Amino acid sequence: MQIVSPKLAPILLLLGSNVFMTFAWYGHLKFKDRALWIVILLSWGIAFFEYCLAVPANRIGSAAYSAAQLKAVQEVVTLSVFALFSVLYLGQRITVNHVIGFALIAAGAFFVFRSPVQIEDGARSYRSQKVTMQPPTTISAPPASTGGPGTWRKKA
Repeated sequence: MQIVSPKLAPILLLLGSNVFMTFAWYGHLKFKDRALWIVILLSWGIAFFEYCLAVPANRIGSAAYSAAQLKAVQEVVTLSVFALFSVLYLGQRITVNHVIGFALIAAGAFFVFRSPVQIEDGARSYRSQKVTMQPPTTISAPPASTGGPGTWRKKA
């Protein structure tokens, strides 16, 4: 019995992982008086828990989403968590420019989840097609040199 749907589980795991990641990357900004090496070690320790959630999120999510879709979800979740963290923990305000920038990234995620664009151009049609590579059935030798310009000839 599934507790959470395969489409929702990776998003929830990414939310949790991003809380850890944001604290690992930016939490030390409140403690600028601490030695950098201590902050790095603490950040690594916090990042371990981020990886414990992010790796399963991507593994589970790959059953429902493409890698590009998982990355798009990751970016939107990261920005959402960061915006809250920035206001609630660091006490910084979000400006209109921040909102516009975040919205543009979210718009990019929207397009990642859309079906491929189909463009009709006269006789040409650009459509999403699965391309498979197959080895050639026959191999032919290149044409023999005619001795024209740019070719090497043995002197007699």
